[in-house]
Amino acid sequence: MASLISENFKFIALFFKSKDVMIFNGLIGLGTVASQTAYNILAFNCPCSPKKNYLYGLAAIGVPALAFFIIGLMLNRNTWDVVSECRTRKCRKLSLSAAFALLGSILGRAVVAPITWSVISLLRGEAYVCALSEFVDPSSLDHFPPTTKTPEIMARFPCNDVPAPFMNYTRVIERQLKYESQLLGWLLVGIISLSVFLLLCMKHCCSTLGYQQEAYWTQYRSNEQDLFQRTAEVHSKYHAAECVKNFFGFVALEDQEKQLLENCKEAKSAIPRTEWNRITGVYMYREIDDTPVYSRLNKWDLFTKENTC
Repeated sequence: MASLISENFKFIALFFKSKDVMIFNGLIGLGTVASQTAYNILAFNCPCSPKKNYLYGLAAIGVPALAFFIIGLMLNRNTWDVVSECRTRKCRKLSLSAAFALLGSILGRAVVAPITWSVISLLRGEAYVCALSEFVDPSSLDHFPPTTKTPEIMARFPCNDVPAPFMNYTRVIERQLKYESQLLGWLLVGIISLSVFLLLCMKHCCSTLGYQQEAYWTQYRSNEQDLFQRTAEVHSKYHAAECVKNFFGFVALEDQEKQLLENCKEAKSAIPRTEWNRITGVYMYREIDDTPVYSRLNKWDLFTKENTC
Protein backbone atom coordinates (compact mmCIF):
# COMPACT_ATOMS: atom_id res chain seq x y z
CA MET A 1 0.00 0.00 0.00
CA ALA A 2 2.79 2.39 0.94
CA SER A 3 4.68 1.64 -2.28
CA LEU A 4 1.53 2.26 -4.31
CA ILE A 5 1.00 5.64 -2.63
CA SER A 6 4.66 6.51 -3.18
CA GLU A 7 4.43 5.64 -6.88
CA ASN A 8 1.29 7.74 -7.24
CA PHE A 9 2.98 10.71 -5.60
CA LYS A 10 5.97 10.31 -7.94
CA PHE A 11 3.66 10.22 -10.93
CA ILE A 12 1.84 13.35 -9.77
CA ALA A 13 5.14 15.14 -9.13
CA LEU A 14 6.43 14.23 -12.60
CA PHE A 15 3.17 15.37 -14.17
CA PHE A 16 3.27 18.76 -12.48
CA LYS A 17 6.96 19.14 -13.27
CA SER A 18 6.33 18.49 -16.96
CA LYS A 19 3.49 21.00 -16.94
CA ASP A 20 5.22 23.63 -14.81
CA VAL A 21 4.83 26.41 -17.38
CA MET A 22 1.11 25.77 -17.83
CA ILE A 23 0.55 25.54 -14.08
CA PHE A 24 2.55 28.72 -13.47
CA ASN A 25 0.57 30.62 -16.11
CA GLY A 26 -2.66 29.21 -14.70
CA LEU A 27 -1.80 30.40 -11.21
CA ILE A 28 -0.96 33.85 -12.58
CA GLY A 29 -4.30 33.92 -14.38
CA LEU A 30 -6.24 32.87 -11.27
CA GLY A 31 -4.42 35.46 -9.17
CA THR A 32 -5.22 38.15 -11.72
CA VAL A 33 -8.89 37.15 -11.81
CA ALA A 34 -9.05 37.34 -8.00
CA SER A 35 -7.32 40.73 -7.99
CA GLN A 36 -9.64 42.11 -10.68
CA THR A 37 -12.73 40.84 -8.86
CA ALA A 38 -11.58 42.33 -5.56
CA TYR A 39 -10.82 45.65 -7.27
CA ASN A 40 -14.30 45.85 -8.83
CA ILE A 41 -15.97 45.03 -5.54
CA LEU A 42 -13.86 47.12 -3.17
CA ALA A 43 -12.21 49.95 -5.10
CA PHE A 44 -13.95 50.62 -8.42
CA ASN A 45 -15.92 53.85 -8.20
CA CYS A 46 -16.97 55.55 -11.41
CA PRO A 47 -16.87 59.38 -11.07
CA CYS A 48 -20.03 59.76 -13.20
CA SER A 49 -18.80 63.02 -14.64
CA PRO A 50 -18.24 63.97 -18.29
CA LYS A 51 -14.64 63.52 -19.53
CA LYS A 52 -13.67 61.92 -16.21
CA ASN A 53 -15.59 58.71 -16.90
CA TYR A 54 -13.62 58.03 -20.07
CA LEU A 55 -10.23 58.50 -18.41
CA TYR A 56 -11.18 56.55 -15.31
CA GLY A 57 -12.63 53.62 -17.27
CA LEU A 58 -9.66 53.33 -19.62
CA ALA A 59 -7.25 53.65 -16.68
CA ALA A 60 -9.08 50.86 -14.82
CA ILE A 61 -8.58 48.56 -17.82
CA GLY A 62 -5.19 49.65 -19.18
CA VAL A 63 -3.04 50.85 -16.28
CA PRO A 64 -3.17 47.64 -14.17
CA ALA A 65 -2.55 45.61 -17.34
CA LEU A 66 0.52 47.75 -18.12
CA ALA A 67 1.75 47.42 -14.53
CA PHE A 68 1.35 43.61 -14.64
CA PHE A 69 3.23 43.52 -17.95
CA ILE A 70 6.17 45.51 -16.56
CA ILE A 71 6.24 43.41 -13.38
CA GLY A 72 6.21 40.27 -15.50
CA LEU A 73 9.22 41.53 -17.46
CA MET A 74 11.06 42.47 -14.26
CA LEU A 75 10.49 39.13 -12.56
CA ASN A 76 11.60 37.11 -15.57
CA ARG A 77 15.25 36.12 -15.23
CA ASN A 78 15.65 35.86 -18.99
CA THR A 79 15.00 39.61 -19.30
CA TRP A 80 18.11 40.44 -17.33
CA ASP A 81 20.06 37.76 -19.20
CA VAL A 82 19.30 39.56 -22.46
CA VAL A 83 20.15 42.94 -20.93
CA SER A 84 23.48 41.62 -19.63
CA GLU A 85 24.26 39.97 -22.97
CA CYS A 86 23.58 43.19 -24.87
CA ARG A 87 25.53 45.27 -22.36
CA THR A 88 28.66 43.10 -22.25
CA ARG A 89 28.82 41.65 -25.76
CA LYS A 90 26.56 44.02 -27.72
CA CYS A 91 24.40 40.99 -28.62
CA ARG A 92 27.09 39.78 -31.05
CA LYS A 93 26.71 36.16 -29.94
CA LEU A 94 22.91 36.23 -29.94
CA SER A 95 21.59 34.83 -33.22
CA LEU A 96 18.32 36.02 -34.73
CA SER A 97 16.51 32.74 -34.13
CA ALA A 98 17.74 32.53 -30.53
CA ALA A 99 16.77 36.16 -29.91
CA PHE A 100 13.29 35.54 -31.36
CA ALA A 101 12.79 32.43 -29.22
CA LEU A 102 14.08 34.14 -26.07
CA LEU A 103 11.98 37.28 -26.56
CA GLY A 104 8.97 35.09 -27.32
CA SER A 105 9.49 33.24 -24.05
CA ILE A 106 9.84 36.49 -22.11
CA LEU A 107 6.80 38.15 -23.67
CA GLY A 108 4.75 34.96 -23.43
CA ARG A 109 5.20 34.90 -19.66
CA ALA A 110 4.75 38.65 -19.25
CA VAL A 111 1.45 39.02 -21.17
CA VAL A 112 -0.51 36.37 -19.23
CA ALA A 113 -1.57 38.68 -16.40
CA PRO A 114 -2.26 41.79 -18.59
CA ILE A 115 -4.40 39.83 -21.04
CA THR A 116 -6.29 38.15 -18.20
CA TRP A 117 -6.95 41.51 -16.53
CA SER A 118 -8.14 43.11 -19.78
CA VAL A 119 -10.37 40.17 -20.73
CA ILE A 120 -12.00 39.93 -17.30
CA SER A 121 -12.52 43.70 -17.21
CA LEU A 122 -14.25 43.60 -20.59
CA LEU A 123 -16.36 40.56 -19.72
CA ARG A 124 -17.52 42.14 -16.46
CA GLY A 125 -18.22 45.41 -18.25
CA GLU A 126 -18.22 47.90 -15.36
CA ALA A 127 -15.17 49.83 -16.56
CA TYR A 128 -16.40 49.88 -20.17
CA VAL A 129 -19.85 51.12 -19.11
CA CYS A 130 -18.22 53.85 -17.04
CA ALA A 131 -15.87 54.88 -19.84
CA LEU A 132 -18.35 55.07 -22.74
CA SER A 133 -21.66 55.91 -21.14
CA GLU A 134 -21.33 59.61 -21.98
CA PHE A 135 -20.84 58.77 -25.67
CA VAL A 136 -24.12 56.86 -26.08
CA ASP A 137 -26.18 58.39 -28.88
CA PRO A 138 -29.62 59.37 -27.50
CA SER A 139 -31.13 58.90 -30.96
CA SER A 140 -30.48 55.15 -30.64
CA LEU A 141 -32.87 55.05 -27.68
CA ASP A 142 -36.63 54.99 -28.25
CA HIS A 143 -38.48 58.08 -27.03
CA PHE A 144 -35.49 59.48 -25.16
CA PRO A 145 -36.54 62.84 -23.65
CA PRO A 146 -34.85 65.82 -25.33
CA THR A 147 -32.32 67.67 -23.21
CA THR A 148 -29.51 70.18 -23.62
CA LYS A 149 -27.27 68.40 -21.11
CA THR A 150 -26.95 65.06 -22.85
CA PRO A 151 -23.27 64.31 -21.95
CA GLU A 152 -23.82 65.19 -18.29
CA ILE A 153 -26.90 63.00 -18.01
CA MET A 154 -25.35 60.11 -19.92
CA ALA A 155 -22.27 60.21 -17.70
CA ARG A 156 -24.46 59.75 -14.62
CA PHE A 157 -26.11 56.52 -15.80
CA PRO A 158 -23.41 54.16 -14.36
CA CYS A 159 -24.20 55.54 -10.90
CA ASN A 160 -28.00 55.30 -11.32
CA ASP A 161 -28.07 59.00 -10.45
CA VAL A 162 -30.18 60.53 -13.20
CA PRO A 163 -33.36 62.62 -13.18
CA ALA A 164 -36.65 60.73 -12.93
CA PRO A 165 -37.61 61.04 -16.65
CA PHE A 166 -34.42 59.17 -17.63
CA MET A 167 -34.47 56.37 -15.04
CA ASN A 168 -36.23 53.95 -17.37
CA TYR A 169 -33.24 54.00 -19.74
CA THR A 170 -30.67 52.91 -17.15
CA ARG A 171 -30.97 49.19 -17.81
CA VAL A 172 -31.18 49.72 -21.56
CA ILE A 173 -27.94 51.71 -21.69
CA GLU A 174 -26.15 49.34 -19.31
CA ARG A 175 -27.26 46.30 -21.33
CA GLN A 176 -26.13 47.88 -24.61
CA LEU A 177 -22.70 48.87 -23.29
CA LYS A 178 -22.14 45.51 -21.58
CA TYR A 179 -23.01 43.80 -24.84
CA GLU A 180 -20.30 45.80 -26.61
CA SER A 181 -17.81 45.21 -23.79
CA GLN A 182 -18.35 41.45 -23.65
CA LEU A 183 -18.23 41.22 -27.44
CA LEU A 184 -14.81 42.91 -27.40
CA GLY A 185 -13.71 40.59 -24.58
CA TRP A 186 -14.64 37.43 -26.48
CA LEU A 187 -13.07 38.79 -29.66
CA LEU A 188 -9.87 39.39 -27.70
CA VAL A 189 -9.99 35.82 -26.35
CA GLY A 190 -10.46 34.45 -29.85
CA ILE A 191 -7.67 36.54 -31.36
CA ILE A 192 -5.22 35.60 -28.61
CA SER A 193 -6.11 31.90 -28.85
CA LEU A 194 -5.69 31.90 -32.64
CA SER A 195 -2.40 33.80 -32.37
CA VAL A 196 -1.01 31.32 -29.83
CA PHE A 197 -2.05 28.40 -32.01
CA LEU A 198 -0.42 29.91 -35.12
CA LEU A 199 2.78 30.70 -33.20
CA LEU A 200 2.98 27.14 -31.90
CA CYS A 201 2.42 25.80 -35.41
CA MET A 202 5.16 28.10 -36.72
CA LYS A 203 7.50 27.02 -33.95
CA HIS A 204 7.05 23.31 -34.66
CA CYS A 205 7.19 23.79 -38.43
CA CYS A 206 10.44 25.78 -38.25
CA SER A 207 12.04 23.42 -35.74
CA THR A 208 14.54 20.85 -36.99
CA LEU A 209 13.57 18.50 -34.15
CA GLY A 210 10.71 16.06 -34.05
CA TYR A 211 7.97 16.10 -31.42
CA GLN A 212 9.67 13.47 -29.23
CA GLN A 213 13.01 15.23 -29.63
CA GLU A 214 11.41 18.54 -28.59
CA ALA A 215 9.92 16.86 -25.52
CA TYR A 216 13.28 15.34 -24.61
CA TRP A 217 15.08 18.66 -25.18
CA THR A 218 12.57 20.49 -22.99
CA GLN A 219 13.03 17.95 -20.21
CA TYR A 220 16.80 18.12 -20.57
CA ARG A 221 16.84 21.92 -20.29
CA SER A 222 14.62 21.80 -17.22
CA ASN A 223 16.87 19.24 -15.52
CA GLU A 224 20.02 21.10 -16.55
CA GLN A 225 18.72 24.36 -15.15
CA ASP A 226 17.69 22.68 -11.89
CA LEU A 227 21.08 21.00 -11.48
CA PHE A 228 22.93 24.18 -12.45
CA GLN A 229 21.09 26.24 -9.84
CA ARG A 230 21.75 23.72 -7.07
CA THR A 231 25.39 23.26 -8.08
CA ALA A 232 25.95 27.01 -8.38
CA GLU A 233 24.53 27.50 -4.89
CA VAL A 234 26.92 24.93 -3.43
CA HIS A 235 29.85 26.25 -5.48
CA SER A 236 29.27 29.85 -4.39
CA LYS A 237 28.84 28.73 -0.77
CA TYR A 238 32.14 26.84 -0.97
CA HIS A 239 34.10 29.85 -2.24
CA ALA A 240 32.30 32.16 0.21
CA ALA A 241 33.34 29.83 3.05
CA GLU A 242 36.97 29.92 1.83
CA CYS A 243 36.99 33.71 1.75
CA VAL A 244 35.39 34.02 5.18
CA LYS A 245 37.83 31.48 6.59
CA ASN A 246 40.83 33.37 5.17
CA PHE A 247 39.50 36.57 6.73
CA PHE A 248 38.51 35.31 10.18
CA GLY A 249 40.59 32.15 10.41
CA PHE A 250 37.49 29.99 10.76
CA VAL A 251 33.98 29.74 9.34
CA ALA A 252 30.77 28.86 11.19
CA LEU A 253 29.09 26.05 9.29
CA GLU A 254 26.33 23.64 10.18
CA ASP A 255 27.02 19.91 10.11
CA GLN A 256 25.12 19.42 6.89
CA GLU A 257 27.00 22.29 5.23
CA LYS A 258 30.35 20.93 6.42
CA GLN A 259 29.63 17.55 4.87
CA LEU A 260 28.42 19.16 1.66
CA LEU A 261 31.45 21.42 1.30
CA GLU A 262 33.78 18.57 2.24
CA ASN A 263 32.49 16.67 -0.78
CA CYS A 264 33.24 19.66 -3.00
CA LYS A 265 36.96 19.88 -2.29
CA GLU A 266 37.91 17.51 -5.07
CA ALA A 267 35.90 19.48 -7.62
CA LYS A 268 37.06 22.98 -6.68
CA SER A 269 39.50 23.17 -9.58
CA ALA A 270 36.92 22.22 -12.21
CA ILE A 271 36.56 25.88 -13.17
CA PRO A 272 39.89 27.69 -13.81
CA ARG A 273 40.32 30.28 -11.12
CA THR A 274 41.52 32.94 -13.54
CA GLU A 275 38.47 32.49 -15.73
CA TRP A 276 36.13 32.46 -12.74
CA ASN A 277 37.67 35.66 -11.35
CA ARG A 278 37.26 37.33 -14.72
CA ILE A 279 33.61 36.32 -14.79
CA THR A 280 32.72 37.43 -11.29
CA GLY A 281 35.08 40.40 -10.89
CA VAL A 282 34.33 40.45 -7.18
CA TYR A 283 37.18 38.58 -5.53
CA MET A 284 40.85 38.84 -6.41
CA TYR A 285 42.90 35.68 -6.12
CA ARG A 286 46.61 35.84 -5.38
CA GLU A 287 49.15 33.24 -4.36
CA ILE A 288 51.61 34.32 -1.69
CA ASP A 289 54.25 31.71 -0.87
CA ASP A 290 52.15 29.09 -2.63
CA THR A 291 49.22 29.93 -0.36
CA PRO A 292 45.93 30.99 -1.96
CA VAL A 293 44.71 34.34 -0.66
CA TYR A 294 41.38 35.94 -1.52
CA SER A 295 40.73 39.62 -1.01
CA ARG A 296 37.74 41.71 -1.90
CA LEU A 297 38.41 44.29 -4.60
CA ASN A 298 37.90 47.92 -3.70
CA LYS A 299 35.83 50.30 -5.83
CA TRP A 300 38.86 51.49 -7.79
CA ASP A 301 39.85 47.91 -8.60
CA LEU A 302 36.33 47.13 -9.75
CA PHE A 303 36.35 50.26 -11.89
CA THR A 304 39.74 49.78 -13.51
CA LYS A 305 39.89 45.94 -13.38
CA GLU A 306 43.68 46.32 -13.28
CA ASN A 307 44.20 43.93 -10.39
CA THR A 308 41.93 41.14 -11.53
CA CYS A 309 43.52 37.93 -12.72
